[in-house]
Amino acid sequence: MEEVSPSPPTPSPHLRDPRTVAVGAAAAVFVAFLASGLLVQTLNVAFGIWFTQLFVFLGLGWYVLRATGREPVRYTRLAFPGLAPVAFGFVLGVVNFFAIVAPVQYVAQSLLPPAWREIYDVADMFRGQSSLEMAFIVVSVTVVAPLCEEFFFRGVFFQGLRAHGGPAMRAVLLSAVVFSMFHLDPVGFFARVELGVLFGWLLVRTGSLWPAILAHTANNLVSMVLFFAARHLEMPEQPGSREQAKGMLMLVILGGAVLWALLAATRRFPSLLGPPRSREELEAPEAPVSLEPASRLLQLAVPWMLAAVLTLGTYKALDPLGIQLSRIDRDFPLRSVPEDAPDALQAERKALYELRVQARRGEIPLGEYAQERARQSKQKKTDVR
Repeated sequence: MEEVSPSPPTPSPHLRDPRTVAVGAAAAVFVAFLASGLLVQTLNVAFGIWFTQLFVFLGLGWYVLRATGREPVRYTRLAFPGLAPVAFGFVLGVVNFFAIVAPVQYVAQSLLPPAWREIYDVADMFRGQSSLEMAFIVVSVTVVAPLCEEFFFRGVFFQGLRAHGGPAMRAVLLSAVVFSMFHLDPVGFFARVELGVLFGWLLVRTGSLWPAILAHTANNLVSMVLFFAARHLEMPEQPGSREQAKGMLMLVILGGAVLWALLAATRRFPSLLGPPRSREELEAPEAPVSLEPASRLLQLAVPWMLAAVLTLGTYKALDPLGIQLSRIDRDFPLRSVPEDAPDALQAERKALYELRVQARRGEIPLGEYAQERARQSKQKKTDVR
């Protein structure tokens, strides 16, 4: 009698469920995101941002899709939709920043406790950085982050939420909330939710991830330009004056008008967003998928793991000075200096960051910077505030 070899076990249907995959991927990415912040970004902020985006949001998201039998490029809608929708996404991102993001952020900064702003201070990543590191951070924030974050949040996570079918905007809103929560910024929470909704709407409307990526790029680019302009002109970061309120109101009116005109233009020129997608296409459930066998999971992970280890090792070998500086910063944390602090205290803190740049260039010994950093870190809270 001929023996019949047993068939391999059928994977649990629960593991194939796209919502389970989306939630599991979000949990794994969040843990990896926190671990990367603690282990990699403490070595160097500029390197850490790039590393986290590439290997956590892009790499881990890519691995989850491959492991669950999904083709990453097709699943996340990375097909190029044409020049018009991509350009429209970029312009929409610029206008949306002035019409909605900036006013919402202004209101949040005005109403929420000042201490909340210290939880997520964008300016911290630029203080004491060399010109090369500043350029690296700018490229990471304006190019790498939009691509990698959109790949995960609007690609992996959003597609998993809507894969059972039903109204796409429900998944758009939920993915926008999770996207904002990942930034761990209570002041910017609502502004980022609005951004997530905008990026999700662009994906749903155009059927491609690229308009959302370009809108994300535009938002970060405008924010970065205004940040550097404010630093150069020494403009106050905290809202509150009547002139600022009037200026923000005018921004809302003008920005809102331009935003309305852009959206109205899509009805007259449908090519700006590509051909309309039918409701059946938008709400169609995902086709069944087949999980990769367990023997393949390690093979899929090895290239990403090797690339991450080699990248980390290369950086540690090439930039020991930067790592030592980051260690000094970690050992001697500084309290923030508010804008209403005495001029002498603000000048002292500014001199410290200039000292760090000099140490980064090798113009002064590290010990000189460490000594001054240690002294300022021991200042009493009442002295700073």
